[in-house]
Amino acid sequence: MRRRVFLSVVCGAVAWPLSAAAQQSTNSKRLAIFSPAEPSAHLHDHSESKSARALFAALRRLGWIEGQNLKVESYGREQNTSDPEALATEVVRSNPDVIFVVALYAVIFKKLTSRIPIVGITGDPVRQGLAESLAHPGGNFTGVTVDAGSSIYGKRIALLREMVPTMSKLGCLAVRLQWNQPNAGAFRAAAETAGLPLAVSLLEFGTSEADIRAAVESISRGGANAVMILESPQVFQNSSLIAKLLGDATLPAIFPFTESVEAGGLMAYSFDLIELYKRVANNIDAILRGAKPGDIPIYQVTKFELSINLKTAKQLGLPVPPALLVGADKVIE
Repeated sequence: MRRRVFLSVVCGAVAWPLSAAAQQSTNSKRLAIFSPAEPSAHLHDHSESKSARALFAALRRLGWIEGQNLKVESYGREQNTSDPEALATEVVRSNPDVIFVVALYAVIFKKLTSRIPIVGITGDPVRQGLAESLAHPGGNFTGVTVDAGSSIYGKRIALLREMVPTMSKLGCLAVRLQWNQPNAGAFRAAAETAGLPLAVSLLEFGTSEADIRAAVESISRGGANAVMILESPQVFQNSSLIAKLLGDATLPAIFPFTESVEAGGLMAYSFDLIELYKRVANNIDAILRGAKPGDIPIYQVTKFELSINLKTAKQLGLPVPPALLVGADKVIE
């Protein structure tokens, strides 16, 4: 009898973890992350990307742990074998519990599904047809908008002109996909208001190093003596290369990401990506716990920070105005 009791206890102890693991696997949720400009390895926990680490750290604090109760399916640069829409179609077909979309691609997903919850970091979601309003999105979309209105481009132009008083023609480096979006229209209007003709160079999706080199050369040949970089994942992922090429061409530039200044860019007037990814985590958590995305207000960026790289300014032969230096939130020496 004792031997049978002992065996039943041991077998039960062994079976319990297996049963618990099976239940845990059954109860786990699936999160698809769509960011085809980034390496897939950056779209997981313990990533080299600071923003991804912030996302997963926030999810962990909220009780969602990759490999335990959260399965993460990443769709990054390696998965993009044709175009973003084909890849998005594959994501929708896999039917995850929630899709996190970076940048302009939320519009593609909105066309493909009205059922799967979508959390996005995007421009103006109302103009793009993603949401009815920021306070009450409706439908299956919520997230964060980095659109702070047309004034943000005027502010960036003013800061760049303060650094480069002789600026007479403004170069622009952007991704073609975003050039017909409302944000790009606001930039063109701001440049016209400032009396600056443009030298525009557009990058295709899946751009290569050679493409970026050609784009910077085109801006330089176009007669620009300063450059504005429009926000996109492609620009973010190639910050170091773009900063180096602009430096080699002696072109002062203002970027939309602080990380670009840390990589050698001259200056940035930017939002805090880490904060945005934490807010995305809160949205994902709410949806996985049963909230409807259309009931979750979309957060609008209101705080921007000025960053200046003094080493780059010196290399470009630019004296940094004292007032600009005093007003900077981050100075890299």
